[in-house]
Amino acid sequence: MRDHFIKLYKHLAWADERVLQSLRAAHSVLKKDLDLYGHILGSEHNWLSRIQGTAPRLAIWPTLTLDECEKASKENVGAFNALIPTLTPDLLQKPITYRNSAGDQFTSTLEDILTHVCLHGAYHRGQIAASIRAGGDTPSPTDYIAFARGVPAATRK
Repeated sequence: MRDHFIKLYKHLAWADERVLQSLRAAHSVLKKDLDLYGHILGSEHNWLSRIQGTAPRLAIWPTLTLDECEKASKENVGAFNALIPTLTPDLLQKPITYRNSAGDQFTSTLEDILTHVCLHGAYHRGQIAASIRAGGDTPSPTDYIAFARGVPAATRK
């Protein structure tokens, strides 16, 4: 299971970097796209804080520049790269109690949290890609299969 998460989190780092590249290459960056990218990174940071039992430094919906996004992404990737190799079956089942952004308390396993972080980011990266495409630019593919194959997914012609 640990190897599975190692691969998923390599994809997460790769995909977050490709979104940054797409936003930097776009003719103009819409506020909603920058907000979504900041939200991906703020959420990753907040989940890491919940896992580590520390106070988060970023909001769930932070207002960040592209340079601040790059810095946050690198910090998140570093923290996930430190965590993921330590995973054991017992650790994956560890219950983590936290409060969501609305203040409601929940308990989830580390495995469910780590899975959620990957799926949540993929959802919002797709929204950003659709917006970039609608603006006339071509986003970098961030699909998992493109990462796994090492080549971009097919595009519409």
